Amino acid sequence: MRLTDASVAIRPRSNWEAIDLGVLLARQHLRLLFCSWLVITVPVFVLLTAVLWQFPSLSIFLFWLLKPAFDRLPLHVLSQALFGNVPSVKQAVKAWPRLLKPQLVKSLTWRRLSLTRSFDLPVMQLEGLNGEARSKRLVVLGQRSTGAATWLTVLGVHVESALVLGLSALFYLLLPQQMKTDWDWQSLINPQAGQWLWLEHLSNAGYVLVLAVWEPIYVACGFTLYLNRRTTLESWDIELTFRRLRQRLTGIAYVLVLGFAALLLQMPNAAWAADKPEPVGSCPIPFDDPVGPSKDRLLNQSLTSKAAQASIDKILDQPPFENRETVTRWRFGEDSKKAEKKKDSSSDSALVDGLKKLIEAWQGLKWVAVVVEVVLWGAVIALVALLIWRYREWLTIFTGRLSLPKRQKREVPSMLFGLDVAPESLPEDVASAVERLWAEQPREALGLLYRALLSRLLHDYHLPLKGSHTEGEVQQLVLNLEHNDLSRFTQVLTRHWQNLAYGHQAPPDSLKRGLCEGWRRLFQTGAQA
Repeated sequence: MRLTDASVAIRPRSNWEAIDLGVLLARQHLRLLFCSWLVITVPVFVLLTAVLWQFPSLSIFLFWLLKPAFDRLPLHVLSQALFGNVPSVKQAVKAWPRLLKPQLVKSLTWRRLSLTRSFDLPVMQLEGLNGEARSKRLVVLGQRSTGAATWLTVLGVHVESALVLGLSALFYLLLPQQMKTDWDWQSLINPQAGQWLWLEHLSNAGYVLVLAVWEPIYVACGFTLYLNRRTTLESWDIELTFRRLRQRLTGIAYVLVLGFAALLLQMPNAAWAADKPEPVGSCPIPFDDPVGPSKDRLLNQSLTSKAAQASIDKILDQPPFENRETVTRWRFGEDSKKAEKKKDSSSDSALVDGLKKLIEAWQGLKWVAVVVEVVLWGAVIALVALLIWRYREWLTIFTGRLSLPKRQKREVPSMLFGLDVAPESLPEDVASAVERLWAEQPREALGLLYRALLSRLLHDYHLPLKGSHTEGEVQQLVLNLEHNDLSRFTQVLTRHWQNLAYGHQAPPDSLKRGLCEGWRRLFQTGAQA
């Protein structure tokens, strides 16, 4: 079964929407279902009618009883057609004997009157389950669909009846008026005349024709209910979404792999191009000469590099190049007039002095900047507080919606099995009170001890006991605590309490000491959980 080949949209639906889908699915393959149904049912009907000609009611009852065997063919056709493998009439009829083998006797006997027959059929035929596995599977599938499957059967009975009555009325309306006038109803219903027998067989044929139209639709509706329940349980829609996403990502992955392969093919070409030798006629790339200008070169010439450097130095030592000066700071350009030079230097010094005074004044006013900063931040905080106060109701509603749901506190019942288990209703020393009551009122003494045990389990061990729990379920919850002493005490007390409460069997006197000592050992210092 490939979900991607399904001819319908796989998504969770309501039960009645799933039934509508079954009607549409049957209408889509109506011709195939109608023809295959008639091919297998008409010969059976003719055979039953011929064998039981004098008993038409018995023949139609046997035909009605065989409906579950006939229903297996429409289900086979629909299950194949749903996933694109539409069989022909010949293929469907040829597969029908094979479909009859599993669990046919069960389907025709005690399962025949099941109101969820169309919903249960796919579990047996398509999943092949039987026995306990089938029962467990039906329990899981029917948790939210049993009601709809039951109503489908009930409505199907009414639809069959309405169609049979409508077909009979249509047949009567098509009779000529003269024939209706000549009919003698007394002779018609006379068994000796044999006319009523023909009418019964004619009505039986009409019922077979009605079933050929309605029964495949009934099977299709049960099948779509089954598919809808499996879609919800097994998340078929989510699986299909992931499959489509994988297909898209697979296509993108192919493109990325091809692009990466093309990139790898280009990389060796670039490396080979870098390793190729330079052509003979190309211009060489300039490079730094490791032999600097201070080294002796051109030693075989009349003017060597050393002699040229000495001549340059000699020229620089003569006027007007003899006044050399090394400048290591920025300065303003000198003017030829000394007055302008002095004026410029005085203006520069005044500017520097002004900047120094401004910096000193700013250091003195630094506290003013701190005060202004504090005032501004205080104004911002006050504005935010004012806005929160102004819109406090709206913020309460908004934050209430965003708040996490509060965990509801479990209510501890005060009555269990008709017994008051509130701690206030119990004496402080339960064991002593039981010992006093045991001699004269053993029933009240044992009831007091059992009430005290239930109260301790509720309030000290926090067991989620309810009024619907039985004594056996209380014992199972105590066993889950893995407290051996408490489990043994609970088992002994519960057994004797049941014998007294339901069987009216008085407890033995030797039991008093064991129960009271066990109570003191378990609860003399409070709960031991």
